[in-house]
Amino acid sequence: MGQRKSSKNACIGVLLCLLAAIPLGSLAAGTQGRKGGPSQASPTMPRPGDAALGQGKADAERCIECHGADGQGQGHSNGPEGKFARLAGQQAAYIVKQIQDFRSGARKHDQMAIMARSITDEDAADIAAYFASLPSMRGDARDVSELGRRLYEQGDSVRGVPACAACHGPRGEGQRAQPLSPVLGGQEWRYLDQQLRNWRSGDRRNSPGGVMSDAIRPLTDTEIEALASHLSGLSAHSDQRGNTTP
Repeated sequence: MGQRKSSKNACIGVLLCLLAAIPLGSLAAGTQGRKGGPSQASPTMPRPGDAALGQGKADAERCIECHGADGQGQGHSNGPEGKFARLAGQQAAYIVKQIQDFRSGARKHDQMAIMARSITDEDAADIAAYFASLPSMRGDARDVSELGRRLYEQGDSVRGVPACAACHGPRGEGQRAQPLSPVLGGQEWRYLDQQLRNWRSGDRRNSPGGVMSDAIRPLTDTEIEALASHLSGLSAHSDQRGNTTP
């Protein structure tokens, strides 16, 4: 494997990538915000996100109808499991990055694109701060997947699959030093499974430099399911220091 490919794979800190580091506020210029007129691209957000304001905005903008007031998703009550991402405890910068990509079309989703284009940069920062402030995602009680654990912790150097834990943390808790490397531990497993398949197929390709597409492309269906199962089963109650709460 060439040095260039090794370096590229090492950057997988951007899954969903999500979360993979673009300034918090560079929401695409020229889009129309309902309250603030055309959004102007800038290197930083006008101000840091306000979680208290974000709670009201998440309700008003109907974010909680899909993602839940507690950020744990609404799969059980409002739709099929895996349709809505859990956002509780997610990196705020990552959430803003995804809103940016939905708005610009870099990430495709009709409903999310409409929402992203209807809010201002300030709204996006506040809503992201609100979800980031919530207790972490609650993992699903699933059978332990040894294959998924091995892929997550070690990767597969023969096929150029990097260890996910290098960027997403040993328990999928993300890393403060890499704010665009998302929290994955405790995410709903069907959502993870679908996103991984989308990276592999090319339906999703909004990671910087295509690192996620390159990393996931070699994986089989069985490996993707095992990896998603492992990640969802990780203790999402670990805080950013790695401490686990009951």
